[in-house]
Amino acid sequence: MGRSTQYYRDNPEARAKKAAVDKKINARPEQVKKRVESNRKRREAKKKGRNIDGMDYDHACNRFVSIQKNRGRVGEGGRKKKKR
Repeated sequence: MGRSTQYYRDNPEARAKKAAVDKKINARPEQVKKRVESNRKRREAKKKGRNIDGMDYDHACNRFVSIQKNRGRVGEGGRKKKKR
């Protein structure tokens, strides 16, 4: 289990605050648009018989990539800042 997972399990107030922030972020029009597009691409890929288990649709390169590669990209969402 990750450190942040453990933290939010141990601190219900912080967990509620994070849930409220996440709700606002996920309601943004650009986030809704991304989610709708990802869902559409997943449905199309599954209909064509592609095995996309363990993969995310990557909006940066317009294809399916591993979850680790897509969610861990440098700079995306403020994660993993580039070293200068």
